[in-house]
Amino acid sequence: MSSDEKNLIEILEEGHKVDIAKYINYVSAPQAGAIATFSGTTRDMFEGKAVLELRYEAYVPMATRCLSSICTAARSNWDIHKIAVAHRLGPVPVGETSVFIAVSSVHRADGLDACKFLIDELKATVPIWKKEVYTNGEVWKENSEFLEKRLELVEKRDGLVKKPVVGEHKRSCCGSKVRVQEDEEHKDNSSS
Repeated sequence: MSSDEKNLIEILEEGHKVDIAKYINYVSAPQAGAIATFSGTTRDMFEGKAVLELRYEAYVPMATRCLSSICTAARSNWDIHKIAVAHRLGPVPVGETSVFIAVSSVHRADGLDACKFLIDELKATVPIWKKEVYTNGEVWKENSEFLEKRLELVEKRDGLVKKPVVGEHKRSCCGSKVRVQEDEEHKDNSSS
Protein backbone atom coordinates (compact mmCIF):
# COMPACT_ATOMS: atom_id res chain seq x y z
CA MET A 1 0.00 0.00 0.00
CA SER A 2 1.50 3.35 -1.03
CA SER A 3 1.52 6.30 1.38
CA ASP A 4 -1.26 7.97 -0.69
CA GLU A 5 -3.43 4.91 -0.04
CA LYS A 6 -2.80 5.35 3.70
CA ASN A 7 -4.16 8.91 3.69
CA LEU A 8 -7.83 9.83 3.67
CA ILE A 9 -8.23 13.53 2.86
CA GLU A 10 -11.70 15.00 2.53
CA ILE A 11 -12.91 18.56 2.08
CA LEU A 12 -16.59 18.20 2.96
CA GLU A 13 -19.08 20.24 0.97
CA GLU A 14 -21.65 22.42 2.69
CA GLY A 15 -24.22 20.44 4.64
CA HIS A 16 -21.96 17.45 5.33
CA LYS A 17 -20.91 16.94 8.94
CA VAL A 18 -17.62 15.37 10.03
CA ASP A 19 -18.16 11.68 10.79
CA ILE A 20 -15.54 11.21 13.52
CA ALA A 21 -16.11 7.44 13.78
CA LYS A 22 -15.47 7.06 10.03
CA TYR A 23 -12.01 8.63 10.31
CA ILE A 24 -11.06 6.75 13.48
CA ASN A 25 -12.14 3.48 11.84
CA TYR A 26 -10.10 4.38 8.74
CA VAL A 27 -6.85 4.80 10.69
CA SER A 28 -7.43 1.81 13.01
CA ALA A 29 -5.14 -1.16 12.39
CA PRO A 30 -3.83 -4.13 14.39
CA GLN A 31 -0.24 -2.83 14.15
CA ALA A 32 -1.22 0.62 15.48
CA GLY A 33 -0.77 0.94 19.22
CA ALA A 34 -2.01 4.53 19.23
CA ILE A 35 -4.57 6.72 17.52
CA ALA A 36 -4.12 10.45 18.08
CA THR A 37 -6.93 12.81 17.15
CA PHE A 38 -7.68 16.51 16.96
CA SER A 39 -11.20 17.87 16.68
CA GLY A 40 -11.63 21.59 16.03
CA THR A 41 -15.08 22.82 17.03
CA THR A 42 -16.90 26.15 16.82
CA ARG A 43 -16.85 27.87 20.21
CA ASP A 44 -19.58 30.25 21.40
CA MET A 45 -17.42 33.30 22.25
CA PHE A 46 -14.40 35.05 20.76
CA GLU A 47 -12.82 38.04 22.50
CA GLY A 48 -16.08 38.80 24.32
CA LYS A 49 -18.26 38.53 21.20
CA ALA A 50 -21.03 35.92 20.94
CA VAL A 51 -20.34 33.62 17.96
CA LEU A 52 -23.29 32.23 15.97
CA GLU A 53 -21.29 30.14 13.50
CA LEU A 54 -18.15 29.90 11.43
CA ARG A 55 -18.28 29.83 7.62
CA TYR A 56 -15.53 28.17 5.64
CA GLU A 57 -14.55 28.53 1.99
CA ALA A 58 -11.70 26.82 0.16
CA TYR A 59 -9.97 26.41 -3.13
CA VAL A 60 -10.59 22.66 -2.96
CA PRO A 61 -8.07 21.30 -5.55
CA MET A 62 -5.23 23.29 -4.00
CA ALA A 63 -6.36 22.54 -0.43
CA THR A 64 -6.36 18.81 -1.21
CA ARG A 65 -2.87 19.01 -2.76
CA CYS A 66 -1.58 20.98 0.25
CA LEU A 67 -3.04 18.47 2.69
CA SER A 68 -1.48 15.60 0.75
CA SER A 69 1.89 17.35 0.89
CA ILE A 70 1.53 17.94 4.65
CA CYS A 71 0.73 14.23 5.14
CA THR A 72 3.88 13.34 3.18
CA ALA A 73 5.94 15.68 5.38
CA ALA A 74 4.46 14.12 8.53
CA ARG A 75 5.35 10.64 7.26
CA SER A 76 8.94 11.73 6.64
CA ASN A 77 9.28 12.89 10.27
CA TRP A 78 7.31 10.29 12.23
CA ASP A 79 6.57 6.57 12.01
CA ILE A 80 2.90 6.77 11.05
CA HIS A 81 0.56 4.05 9.81
CA LYS A 82 -2.49 5.96 8.52
CA ILE A 83 -3.72 9.57 8.43
CA ALA A 84 -7.25 10.94 8.05
CA VAL A 85 -7.96 14.66 7.61
CA ALA A 86 -11.44 16.15 7.13
CA HIS A 87 -12.45 19.81 6.90
CA ARG A 88 -15.97 21.16 6.46
CA LEU A 89 -16.99 23.97 4.14
CA GLY A 90 -19.97 26.27 4.57
CA PRO A 91 -21.57 27.18 7.90
CA VAL A 92 -20.49 25.32 11.05
CA PRO A 93 -22.72 26.13 14.06
CA VAL A 94 -21.46 26.43 17.64
CA GLY A 95 -20.50 23.06 19.10
CA GLU A 96 -20.01 21.30 15.76
CA THR A 97 -16.71 20.01 14.36
CA SER A 98 -15.12 21.94 11.48
CA VAL A 99 -11.84 20.02 11.22
CA PHE A 100 -10.83 16.54 12.32
CA ILE A 101 -7.49 14.75 12.16
CA ALA A 102 -6.73 11.15 13.12
CA VAL A 103 -3.29 9.56 13.01
CA SER A 104 -2.41 5.96 13.81
CA SER A 105 1.08 4.91 14.77
CA VAL A 106 2.87 2.09 16.54
CA HIS A 107 3.76 4.37 19.46
CA ARG A 108 1.82 7.32 20.93
CA ALA A 109 4.64 9.89 20.69
CA ASP A 110 4.76 9.66 16.89
CA GLY A 111 0.99 9.88 16.59
CA LEU A 112 0.65 12.83 18.97
CA ASP A 113 3.53 14.79 17.42
CA ALA A 114 2.30 14.12 13.88
CA CYS A 115 -1.26 15.13 14.79
CA LYS A 116 -0.07 18.47 16.21
CA PHE A 117 2.12 19.04 13.15
CA LEU A 118 -0.79 18.30 10.80
CA ILE A 119 -3.22 20.77 12.40
CA ASP A 120 -0.56 23.47 12.74
CA GLU A 121 0.46 23.13 9.09
CA LEU A 122 -3.15 22.92 7.92
CA LYS A 123 -3.96 26.22 9.64
CA ALA A 124 -0.73 27.85 8.42
CA THR A 125 -0.66 26.78 4.77
CA VAL A 126 -3.88 25.29 3.40
CA PRO A 127 -6.14 27.67 1.39
CA ILE A 128 -9.21 27.38 3.60
CA TRP A 129 -10.72 30.67 4.77
CA LYS A 130 -12.85 31.29 7.85
CA LYS A 131 -15.49 33.92 8.51
CA GLU A 132 -16.65 34.36 12.11
CA VAL A 133 -20.32 35.29 12.33
CA TYR A 134 -21.28 37.11 15.54
CA THR A 135 -24.63 38.24 16.89
CA ASN A 136 -23.60 41.80 15.92
CA GLY A 137 -21.63 41.31 12.68
CA GLU A 138 -19.09 39.12 10.91
CA VAL A 139 -15.42 39.19 9.99
CA TRP A 140 -13.04 37.13 7.82
CA LYS A 141 -10.26 35.78 10.05
CA GLU A 142 -6.61 35.32 9.17
CA ASN A 143 -5.04 32.50 11.18
CA SER A 144 -2.23 33.54 13.52
CA GLU A 145 -0.42 30.38 12.38
CA PHE A 146 -0.50 31.72 8.79
CA LEU A 147 0.94 35.06 9.89
CA GLU A 148 3.69 33.32 11.89
CA LYS A 149 4.54 31.05 8.93
CA ARG A 150 4.69 34.05 6.59
CA LEU A 151 7.01 35.90 9.01
CA GLU A 152 9.21 32.79 9.24
CA LEU A 153 9.50 32.60 5.43
CA VAL A 154 10.33 36.32 5.13
CA GLU A 155 12.99 35.95 7.82
CA LYS A 156 14.60 33.04 6.00
CA ARG A 157 14.48 34.90 2.68
CA ASP A 158 15.88 38.15 4.08
CA GLY A 159 18.36 36.67 6.56
CA LEU A 160 16.58 38.14 9.57
CA VAL A 161 16.55 36.54 13.00
CA LYS A 162 13.81 36.48 15.63
CA LYS A 163 14.65 37.62 19.14
CA PRO A 164 12.16 37.39 22.02
CA VAL A 165 10.83 40.67 23.41
CA VAL A 166 11.51 40.58 27.14
CA GLY A 167 8.46 40.80 29.38
CA GLU A 168 5.89 40.54 26.57
CA HIS A 169 3.79 37.52 25.68
CA LYS A 170 1.53 36.53 22.81
CA ARG A 171 -2.17 36.02 23.42
CA SER A 172 -1.69 32.31 22.85
CA CYS A 173 -0.29 29.68 25.15
CA CYS A 174 2.83 29.09 23.08
CA GLY A 175 5.83 31.40 22.97
CA SER A 176 6.55 35.06 23.46
CA LYS A 177 6.24 37.99 21.08
CA VAL A 178 9.14 38.48 18.74
CA ARG A 179 10.91 41.50 17.41
CA VAL A 180 12.54 41.11 14.01
CA GLN A 181 16.13 42.29 14.04
CA GLU A 182 18.75 42.04 11.36
CA ASP A 183 21.59 39.72 12.21
CA GLU A 184 25.09 41.22 12.12
CA GLU A 185 26.05 39.52 8.83
CA HIS A 186 22.91 40.82 7.07
CA LYS A 187 23.52 44.35 8.42
CA ASP A 188 27.11 44.33 7.14
CA ASN A 189 26.03 43.11 3.70
CA SER A 190 23.22 45.64 3.34
CA SER A 191 25.38 48.63 4.26
CA SER A 192 28.02 47.79 1.64
